[in-house]
Amino acid sequence: MTPLSYLAPTGMLGGGFSEDHFRAAVENHDLAFIACDSGSTDGGPAYLGAGRFIQSRQSVKRDLRLLILAARSKDIPLLIGSAGGAGANPNLEWLAGLAREIACEEDLHFTLATIPAEPERDLLLERLAAGRIHPLANAPAITAQTLCEADRIVAMMGPEPIVAAVEAGADVVIAGRASDAALFAALPVHAGLPAGLSWHAAKIMECGGAAVAQMDRPEGMICTITEDSFVLEPVSPHQANTPNSIASHALYETANPYRMLEPGGVMDLSEATYEAIDDRRVRVSGSKHEPAPYTVKLEGARLAGYQSMVLGGITDPVILDRYDAWMAGAQAHAVEAVNTSFGRDMTGEYELHYRHYGRDAVLADRQADRPSPNGEIGLLMVVLADTQEKAAGIAATAGHAILHMAVPEWQGLVSNLAFPFSPHVVDLGPTYSFTLNHAMELDDPLEIHRPVLEAL
Repeated sequence: MTPLSYLAPTGMLGGGFSEDHFRAAVENHDLAFIACDSGSTDGGPAYLGAGRFIQSRQSVKRDLRLLILAARSKDIPLLIGSAGGAGANPNLEWLAGLAREIACEEDLHFTLATIPAEPERDLLLERLAAGRIHPLANAPAITAQTLCEADRIVAMMGPEPIVAAVEAGADVVIAGRASDAALFAALPVHAGLPAGLSWHAAKIMECGGAAVAQMDRPEGMICTITEDSFVLEPVSPHQANTPNSIASHALYETANPYRMLEPGGVMDLSEATYEAIDDRRVRVSGSKHEPAPYTVKLEGARLAGYQSMVLGGITDPVILDRYDAWMAGAQAHAVEAVNTSFGRDMTGEYELHYRHYGRDAVLADRQADRPSPNGEIGLLMVVLADTQEKAAGIAATAGHAILHMAVPEWQGLVSNLAFPFSPHVVDLGPTYSFTLNHAMELDDPLEIHRPVLEAL
């Protein structure tokens, strides 16, 4: 079977890459397609719930222009997955709009396919009632009300809709929420190459050149798959792969580095071997794939309320020496001040979260060796309430209460917080929470994800 090569220019559309290295890779390799992931849940649920875009318009359009021009110059498909970050309908239309703009500006004519990833709520309700939606690890309990109240729900598509779009004549495919690996495995598997090798390579390639030994800046990766192995080569001549750097990528974003579930199958890497070809390229063999019931991951988000925040710095050595006791009193004082301000017991009407940067801000008591306080602590107070006005009012009241919280060792009025900006109360706007982390059984890989083609 003829080897198949493809290129991943970067791990995230809009993340940037070197134009010179990219152009050289396109010109010097016989590529079957170019693909690039565009989504992530790293930024939290707001990008799904609000249909916001995880990267800037400017950076995404810059990268997308280079990819479209390169793919059209070689007459090969360009595949983009998880459009706009979350892959919901607003994200998909936003990215498709950029592709239309680029086609007009560059006087290009090609067939664009978009693949929506938001399932109909009636279908979700039917599958839930039939017991065909299953919780993944640490998933919240869900009911029909969960499905109805979510602002956005996406189903993470497998490779079949992407293949269908290309088979229908699409030159550029922009998919809604998609399995990162499915985007890169779709065409190699469809071409008849071994599924185990194709999926394992795809798992690495979806991150662009992140599997190099030292990634000093985002660049791409070239993959060449044969019947018995695949070879990975960095796009940048200044970067290198090693067996260790490639093998260690199986630890990234996985619960099990040997077995990884994807729509319709499981990657089995337990017998994979990694061999250095030279000082830059690595060959991988032995990867396997097992068929499994066809399921797609569901992600959902709903509005949780509105947030406001106050950030202040504390340097008083007396407070830092007894910070825990002082902070406990300060929090109690803030609750009392809020109740007084609103004239009633506000319990249950808001949440007030504290983060102590410079001390326990990230892992808190989950750290085995917790650091002792240093010379400064940044105190972040975040209020969640059902309206923006209420959140801002509570943040202002709590912030002022802690600003002047008494310190027993000092006499008279004290000021404990240094505000780095003004106004010191900052409205963060609507905030969202994830409500779904489940797998749904499908009867047909295309029953939710059907390509829509248009000629540009």
